[in-house]
Amino acid sequence: MLQDALAGAGYPERVLVACSGGPDSLALAAVAAYFARRGHVDGRPVSVGAVVVDHQLQPGSAAVAAATAATLQELGLSPVQVRTVDVAATGMGPEAAARDARHAALEAAADDTGAGAILLGHTLDDQAEQVLLGLARGSGTRSLAGMRPVRGRLLRPFLGLRRADTLAICDAEDLDPWHDPSNTDPSFARSRTRVEVLPMLEEKLGPGVAESLARTAAILQLDADYLDDVANGTYLRLREQDGAAVSLPEEALRDLAPAVRFRVIAKAAAAVGGVQPSYQRLLAAEALLRRQGSAGPVELPGGVSAYRIPLAQLLAEGQSGPDGVPREAARCGKLVFRPQKPPNI
Repeated sequence: MLQDALAGAGYPERVLVACSGGPDSLALAAVAAYFARRGHVDGRPVSVGAVVVDHQLQPGSAAVAAATAATLQELGLSPVQVRTVDVAATGMGPEAAARDARHAALEAAADDTGAGAILLGHTLDDQAEQVLLGLARGSGTRSLAGMRPVRGRLLRPFLGLRRADTLAICDAEDLDPWHDPSNTDPSFARSRTRVEVLPMLEEKLGPGVAESLARTAAILQLDADYLDDVANGTYLRLREQDGAAVSLPEEALRDLAPAVRFRVIAKAAAAVGGVQPSYQRLLAAEALLRRQGSAGPVELPGGVSAYRIPLAQLLAEGQSGPDGVPREAARCGKLVFRPQKPPNI
């Protein structure tokens, strides 16, 4: 799996393993160490380092990070870094905040060492849990598609491997992994999914549920990528930029398939500084297309206002731009997206 992942990434000469000390990432480090000792993958030179991120969220986290770093050095990985981060409180929840801080630290470590790939130890079980959480939250295709095997420099070669397999690798390599207590803390939805929900589904529906959920994610990744490509091309074709605002012609929007139309609206909101709207907010913005006359604003997350300008108003405002250059006569109204506050300069 790791060999295939590195081949697909173009055989990067320097690789970093992100390791928490848990069984999944420690097993990945052990496998990566095999290629480090050989010095090549398929005859292409490779060196393997590692980075341990200390989130400082639990007592004794510094000691765990130091012990993990020592184990990685014993495996032969070099260099091994420990990066300490401060997890800022955000509206996205503690897990998302920790993930953002961790990824920033990993990217910085890769920049400093010249690594072309960062290996993450997520397994098939992690992917199944991700899909279940997405279903519980009523998420869309992109969320249900789960984690990508490849995203930029991030590689997840173990997405086809069960968590029990990583424990077996650690046993075979005589490694003593650290078990994060938060993984069984019932106050976290992911932990409840891991400890209670997925085992119950396996018990009631029979074995293979995790594999089926992971397979669903793989299928939906293809669908989501295709729809995103179509929506991106459509957005670039339809958008009109006017200072900090972006507008879309309403007739062309109405003619789009709903799956593409919602994505185009989300891209317009993101273009003026917004974040991914919820389905309810997208419905509210899309409903402006069925209103008469001026309508809105609809408030979207990230400080974005969406509103409708009818054709009559556009014609009444005249066809010259701020620079006095005549504009083409408007043929329909438009949906406008504007930041609620001017961007900082």
